[in-house]
Amino acid sequence: MEYVSYGECQAGVPGSKQDIVGVNFTLSPMSDQFVDIILGAVGQVDLSNVWAQTTHVGTTYRGEQEAVFDALAACILHAYQEGTHMSLHATISQGCPGDVDSDYKAPESENKRVNASSVADIHFDVLGQFSLYPLGQADYMSVIADAVNKGIDRGVIKESAHYGTVLSGDVHEVFHYLEDVCWFVQERVSHYVIELTLHMNIPGGDIDE
Repeated sequence: MEYVSYGECQAGVPGSKQDIVGVNFTLSPMSDQFVDIILGAVGQVDLSNVWAQTTHVGTTYRGEQEAVFDALAACILHAYQEGTHMSLHATISQGCPGDVDSDYKAPESENKRVNASSVADIHFDVLGQFSLYPLGQADYMSVIADAVNKGIDRGVIKESAHYGTVLSGDVHEVFHYLEDVCWFVQERVSHYVIELTLHMNIPGGDIDE
């Protein structure tokens, strides 16, 4: 691989002109059947509205925000198995100065949520944490505070943590909130990143401190 150079990148100037939102994520089912669970879920997602790539270390979706969140939520919902502990780690980004307009797919129809109906009846609780990074703006902490307060109002944020904010609730409500955060933040900064971890079917019992 050749060395890279980002010398032409400028803070506050997105590299893509298509307003591309991208997510790279990894699913980790705690099961002997983890390969079948992961690939089975990936294979059930309708990718007609997003550019997609799955490698040995994760899956990437790129496209318009509604389509990307639709595909991401569908993959997690298809992978869910009652009683099986599973975790999701995802990096969501929009507006990176180093981004490009390639590896992008415009929606094939006006319906950008082509997966929504197939997973609408799948419900389960998630617990996790996210960290929001609005970039290229001096008063970024006020943007983070406003985004967190929206989650408190919606009931998906009930506590804070070091280096992040705790999320909990129905999986659909949590993803709706996260997508709304992206809409909110992209109107205020040129580039943001979200680091997200969610857990499903966490083993019960007390945790020793």
